[in-house]
Amino acid sequence: MNTQMARTIAMAGQQADGEATVRFLKGGKFLTFLMANEKYGLEILKVREIIGMMKVTSVPMTPAFVRGVINLRGKIIPVIDLRLKFGMEPKGDTERTCIILVHLTRTAQEITMGIIVDEVSDVLDINEDQIEPPPCFGPSIRTDFILGMGKIDQKVMTMLDIDRVLSEQEIAQVATSVEETSRHLDKSVVSENREGNEKR
Repeated sequence: MNTQMARTIAMAGQQADGEATVRFLKGGKFLTFLMANEKYGLEILKVREIIGMMKVTSVPMTPAFVRGVINLRGKIIPVIDLRLKFGMEPKGDTERTCIILVHLTRTAQEITMGIIVDEVSDVLDINEDQIEPPPCFGPSIRTDFILGMGKIDQKVMTMLDIDRVLSEQEIAQVATSVEETSRHLDKSVVSENREGNEKR
């Protein structure tokens, strides 16, 4: 990720604390990324940070698309594999694999979550006239997590509503697993400190 992109994301993250999410039909800035050679976009105001792959601790009894949790500067954050959530073939991590930290606000409990993507691309300004409404595939296929379809350089990009990629039940399940993992880690730290004191 270049310096300009990092600066744009940092500024947008600060603005998000006091502003409503930009409505997709009015356009705005979108962070784009690749999965299975297809481009996707996220509203930049939802993005908190982009980090390289790091150690992910698996959590039992969670859906297959939940890779686990990471400890980022002392905070436990759940991480999902967007490929698996979208039913794509799994892919091994590479030097380009990234974790995008996003802020979910649709449910009563706000949560920061990481999404694993193949590669981060760039930040684009997308105008209203470049956006088409989401396609309709019938009542049996969910498309509520698609904000719209962006027309960029003669290609089509799927623009995601990250708040709706997971259902409320899935978000609650992920949040619960994070709380349990945090408590377990806290107990482990207390136990290690106690053992360390006893050896002195």
